[in-house]
Amino acid sequence: MKIDIFCHIFPDKLTKALIKFAPSLKSHRQIQQNIPQTALYDMEFRVRMLEQYGDVTQVLTIAEAPLYAIHDKKDIIELTKIANDEMADIIARHPKHFLAGVAMLPFVDTESDLKELDRAIKVLGFKGIQMTTNIEGKPLDLPEFFPLYERMEKYDLPIWIHPHRDNGMTDYKTEKISKYGIHGVFGWPYETCVAMTRLMFGGVLDKFPKLKFITHHMGGGMVPFFEQRIVSWYDLTEQDLKDEKGFVQSLKKRPIEYFRSRFYNDTALYGSVPALMCGHAFFGADHIVFGTDMPFDTERGHRHIRETIRSVNEMNITEAERRKIYEGNTRKLLHLPG
Repeated sequence: MKIDIFCHIFPDKLTKALIKFAPSLKSHRQIQQNIPQTALYDMEFRVRMLEQYGDVTQVLTIAEAPLYAIHDKKDIIELTKIANDEMADIIARHPKHFLAGVAMLPFVDTESDLKELDRAIKVLGFKGIQMTTNIEGKPLDLPEFFPLYERMEKYDLPIWIHPHRDNGMTDYKTEKISKYGIHGVFGWPYETCVAMTRLMFGGVLDKFPKLKFITHHMGGGMVPFFEQRIVSWYDLTEQDLKDEKGFVQSLKKRPIEYFRSRFYNDTALYGSVPALMCGHAFFGADHIVFGTDMPFDTERGHRHIRETIRSVNEMNITEAERRKIYEGNTRKLLHLPG
């Protein structure tokens, strides 16, 4: 079996709820109208698609919802419940194709976040939570997120990290937007690496030694490639390790070891075998999980599934390692039966 641990849905009830709470928000409805049959919204279409691959099953995550367009705290909490309830219903109706769900949280205050986290795991049976690389501009190493980390460590379930950077984060100070899709093509992997680095130097990984994170696109794709640059830079100078008060951040291990051992990283590199092998050389097979990022491609999801499977099959690794990547590591992380 191949368990796709990082793929996305944005089901119909969530779209309607978003428009109800933010009437001016039309983007998701327009997508539905322009592409009436898509694996992002239409779950029956998605099931038929998966059946063409036979042995592919999925762990579902909600594609990023534009909660910034909603200003009422109660509405955000209600919207989050709708999203999680609908995902649970989809999984219950199609257990063969969807093994588990990943909870969306409101991120309005700690009490509300923990309440929905507990409900999603204890009542809905979800297998983790999803965070973006920044929460409304806040870095993930802020103490306000520590209660979430403590709770997830107790559950012994992972946190999915999805990159976030919109085109309002410019590439040049003289411009108002990021042009040519740079914010997504290059900015999203960068943001993933930034989040990983802040979790490390911010002390989260030392404070919560059993906490597990799953990154998109093989650790942003940058950490394995820049392995020796990371080693050289942080071995060379302590200046960049100082906080705003001038104190050097103390870590229990060398920075490179946190990158190597504390994150699980998906295969969503869209078919690049050399990129996968670079990730394998750095992280090792025990810290790679099968993920496709479907359905965001030109074939409504088919391309990402097909090319990711092809590229994993073409990796120069043992069959035992391939089985770990396709399902073994995910079963262990999520406590799924073999």
